[in-house]
Amino acid sequence: MKEQIQGEDSKDIVVVERGEKGKILIRIVYKTRLASGAVGVESIRKMGKKMPAEGYEKGILIGEKFSVSARKEAVSRGIEEIPISKIPAFNIFDHKLVPKHEILIKEEADKLLRRYHVEPHQLPRIKACDPAVFLIGGKRGDIVRITRESPTAGVHVTYRYVV
Repeated sequence: MKEQIQGEDSKDIVVVERGEKGKILIRIVYKTRLASGAVGVESIRKMGKKMPAEGYEKGILIGEKFSVSARKEAVSRGIEEIPISKIPAFNIFDHKLVPKHEILIKEEADKLLRRYHVEPHQLPRIKACDPAVFLIGGKRGDIVRITRESPTAGVHVTYRYVV
């Protein structure tokens, strides 16, 4: 479904997360009315109004680039903005050298921390901008389980704290 927003070409996608009640609104902006081609604050405000009106829990806006005021407005409205340059052109998880990455739910993370008697910041770290973490939706403060096939150990599981 293509939606016109005063000179802007965009497409909205609705995602319903498994096991959760909330819907996520993902808006991809192809063309803006700004001469610079950046997504402006008006787009963020319109998306910010649509989210509560239609029952969306989260919002993600994907565009070529974003104006400074649009970035500030997105933060204030809880909308995540993603530059299209950050999205890989292919699925990195299809490569044999990229192990399985999973974000632990709160209960699993608490159980892990109690088991090893550690605080989250004491785990090995992985950056939020890591392509695998970015693609699975990892945020700062999450704990990621990485499962690798190993010729000697069979399956090796490790955990990383997202910074």
